[in-house]
Amino acid sequence: MFAYIVRRVLIMIPTLFLISIISFVAIQLPPGDYLTSYVAQLRTMGENIDQEQLDSMRERYGLGQPVYVQYAKWMSGIILRGDWGQSFEWQKPVKDLIGERLLLTVILSFVSLLVGWFIAIPVGVYSATHQYSILDYILSVISFIGVGVPGFLLALIVMYFAQTQLQMNVGGLFSQEYINAPWSLGRVLDMLKHLWIPVIILAVEGTAAGIRTTRANLLDELNKPYVELARAKGMNELKLIWKYPVRVALNPFFSTVGWSLANLISGATLISVVLSLQTTGPMQLRALTSQDMYLAGSFLLLLSALTVVGTLISDILLAWVDPRIRLER
Repeated sequence: MFAYIVRRVLIMIPTLFLISIISFVAIQLPPGDYLTSYVAQLRTMGENIDQEQLDSMRERYGLGQPVYVQYAKWMSGIILRGDWGQSFEWQKPVKDLIGERLLLTVILSFVSLLVGWFIAIPVGVYSATHQYSILDYILSVISFIGVGVPGFLLALIVMYFAQTQLQMNVGGLFSQEYINAPWSLGRVLDMLKHLWIPVIILAVEGTAAGIRTTRANLLDELNKPYVELARAKGMNELKLIWKYPVRVALNPFFSTVGWSLANLISGATLISVVLSLQTTGPMQLRALTSQDMYLAGSFLLLLSALTVVGTLISDILLAWVDPRIRLER
């Protein structure tokens, strides 16, 4: 196992290097750059910027240099100094911008993930062990609706109901007075007061898909010979189901940890935009649309790194949960 992990870590280094190149080049593909978008925005507002000032800004940001020079400066700053570059739009270091929202994004996404798993797994197990019962049909219909309804549409419905029927403002993670306030007990309590609505919305789709996945996989396992043999030996049914077939049925949850780690950072961007959440998703979308290359590139690199690391964690967890899987050659 140790040799396998070392080998995978060594493979990750060139993989991340290639990903960083592809990410940085992809950001440069749209015509123009950040200054082009900035000038166009000023003109729509009736303001103008002279060419001399534009050339000065282009030189200061290094936008007049070849792409490979800009990439070399960016990567050397990350590797040697831990400097992820300067955001053009926000005029702040990228690591400070990401750090401000990263904690909130991780809390929101992690809680939503746990809520989805804690509901989906027992409900899926019940639905599989009580196949074709009335409650199984009801749960199946609810899960199909949960999978089919887009998260941003559910967010709009919840916002409309909360504002019209409950006279509640459900946008954002904080009240107005706590948005830019330093962390304190009052700010934490205010966040918890606002957190439950986005958690429910984010957890709905994952819960519904988890129920369908658990039910389908468990139904495949329940009629296999090792389950029939355990029953024939008189093993308690509840202990039998949870000790053997459920462990195998949960393999898809562990195999998607790589995606889950990336989602902890990106969050659900559309839902975050609709609910005006102070997470990294809206900032990432804004960086891509404004061609803020260092901020957008840092997001893409961070998400890619978490996906690669998460894939390794998934393989290790699968080998630990399912003894049929072996990591040796």
